[in-house]
Amino acid sequence: MIEHDLAQLSAELFAPHVGEPFAVRAEGQIELTLVLTEACTLRDAASGERRAPFSLAFRGPEAPLLAQQIVPLEHPVLGRLDLFLVPLGVDADGARYEAVFT
Repeated sequence: MIEHDLAQLSAELFAPHVGEPFAVRAEGQIELTLVLTEACTLRDAASGERRAPFSLAFRGPEAPLLAQQIVPLEHPVLGRLDLFLVPLGVDADGARYEAVFT
C-alpha cells in the first residue's frame, strides 16, 4: 500500500481523481465511502513554500457523520492517506467534508 508524505501532496495529485471514491477504514474494515468532489489550489506558492496551499472537498452519506478528526482514507491509485477532515454540514446530497493543506 502506498503511503504519502503529507508535505509532498498537492492539488495536482488529487485533481485527476475528482469524482472517485475514497474508502474510510477503521480496523481494516470499510466504514463508509467519501467521493472527492473538488481539488482546489487556494493561491500560488509564496517564496520559500514547498507547495501552493490547497483544499480537498469530499461528499459522503448523511450518516454516520464523521467528527472533525484525522481519517484514514484509501484510494486504489493514491493508496492510504491520513487526512484531517472537517465536516462542513449536511445537505440534500449528504455530508460535506474539507481538508486544507497550507
